Amino acid sequence: MNFVHLLLPDFGLILCGYLICRHTPLNRAVWEPVESLVYFFLFPVLLFQSIVRSPLDLVAASSLVGAGLVLGVSGIAMAYALPWLPGLRRHIDAREHAGAAQVAFRFNSYIALALSERLLGAQGLLLIAVLIGVCVPLFNVGAVWPMARHSQTGLGRALVRNPLIIATALGLVANFSGFQIPEWLAPTVNRVGGASIPLGLMAAGAGMQFGHLAQQKALAAGLLTIRHLLMPLVAAGLAWAFRLDAAQATVLIAFSAMPTASSCYVLASRMGYNGAYVAGLVTLSTVLGMVSLPFALGVLR
Repeated sequence: MNFVHLLLPDFGLILCGYLICRHTPLNRAVWEPVESLVYFFLFPVLLFQSIVRSPLDLVAASSLVGAGLVLGVSGIAMAYALPWLPGLRRHIDAREHAGAAQVAFRFNSYIALALSERLLGAQGLLLIAVLIGVCVPLFNVGAVWPMARHSQTGLGRALVRNPLIIATALGLVANFSGFQIPEWLAPTVNRVGGASIPLGLMAAGAGMQFGHLAQQKALAAGLLTIRHLLMPLVAAGLAWAFRLDAAQATVLIAFSAMPTASSCYVLASRMGYNGAYVAGLVTLSTVLGMVSLPFALGVLR
């Protein structure tokens, strides 16, 4: 499989947003409302749709669920611990870390769904849906907590008001209750969810400022090392420890090497953090995904 071809469209949209914002009249005044639209409506619809799409059989996939949760907790723990590592504390700004820590463990669900279907067809979609359903709530809490804590905003209040967490919770309730999106409504929901990907990626590019990455090189290097090297290594160990079958192991390892979520930028910006810095990390993560995915699937698997 040509992973470069799979990731290139996302990188192209980020670059397109950057060029449009910098070199046309469609500047930041245009893109800020787009960010709000993506954050409060389009991305939540995509999350809800992704979780509801396939029935979740948590009993049949209990080993995969366990491995996914341990992988998620490991990624969050490594991201949180980064400023406490010897020699790094004085090189990492606490506020920048609070807004960017999510980059180390969140994932691009669109690429995850597309890649899983290419690898394993309908079975791959079902397995990745299980991981999305159990890990998205965990990752969203992990993303919001340091930002809410650093800005002294109550965690509960931040979570309850977070549209991504609301959409995930509603999606899980709907899935477990057997709800299916009506056929007459499905095409509209598909189009709304599909619109979130290009607009979210272009908004990330529009807010990108590579100069911010140079100010926090240690933080960027640490977070991207966790996302693209340590997470795949942990996933390979968990696939063995949980005795996953070949299909489950493939999905878990691919899941661990995904580029970070493009919505990281939107979440950081909407919570008052340095969205430009996070957008740069999203871009670099997309590029690194062209290396980490072949490494994870070709070597670790």
